[in-house]
Amino acid sequence: MKLQYAKGWAAVFASAFFFYLATATIRWAQSSVSIEPAFFVFGRFALGFVVVALSMAIQRRSPRVHRARFLAGRTISNTLAVFFFYQAVETTTVANANILNMTYPIFVALIAWFFVREQRDGVAMVMVPAAFAGIWLIVAPGGGQWDWHNGWGLASGITASFAIIFLNLTRKYESAETTLFHMFGWGALIIWGMFHDRIHLPNAAELYYLSLCSIFGVGGQYLLTYGFRYVTAVEGSIITSMRILLAAVLGPLMVADPALTPSGWLGAVLIFLANVVLAVRKTRQAKRAEL
Repeated sequence: MKLQYAKGWAAVFASAFFFYLATATIRWAQSSVSIEPAFFVFGRFALGFVVVALSMAIQRRSPRVHRARFLAGRTISNTLAVFFFYQAVETTTVANANILNMTYPIFVALIAWFFVREQRDGVAMVMVPAAFAGIWLIVAPGGGQWDWHNGWGLASGITASFAIIFLNLTRKYESAETTLFHMFGWGALIIWGMFHDRIHLPNAAELYYLSLCSIFGVGGQYLLTYGFRYVTAVEGSIITSMRILLAAVLGPLMVADPALTPSGWLGAVLIFLANVVLAVRKTRQAKRAEL
């Protein structure tokens, strides 16, 4: 049991690192090829669909849907979140994109406050303003002018919060494989329909970066799914949120990003702490509801 627990921790942490590497690949690609963020998103979804479809075929599982409206909400919001995320990597720094993408727990708490009476929590609402202060320190470091390119990262966090809400609703009726099958498949079609003029048969160099980014992205998804079998929701959320600190530390080392300013570090830490507190409070609420 201890070995499985350790494997769970390692898998969730590795997923955070893989998700970071997927974004780092986009930055590495800029030095030698010109690939639109939409092409990276399409590649990730296409590879994910092939992997899940093959897995379900081998296991002879049906992708039948029981609640299409929840799955549609999950698919659309997740597709937008990934596109906004990759767009943020393209136009800002890898650190800012990852940190702002990881604000989604804050927006989940904010949405729950307005629409789910049972989940209203005074402590959580104290953390939300603290987290927004952290967001401001990231998008306008040192109290300077707002960089509107950071809006892509913030949009990814907001849409990811809706993706998480729809995921919770979807998982009440659909298996993980069915959810991923439709999310990857329809997500690829949505991106193709919106950006087909930017998606083409890649040359060798483009295929290398597209494949690398897709493998890291899909691998991170599977590592996360595997790891959450053996760790608690709080532990998983905390480890996942460590991508904030990973991005802050690794940016200058791996993608030649400028180092975060002291105010930027303060912003990253505030967002990280808010995520930790919100995860703990959510679990305690769930335990009280079971009593």
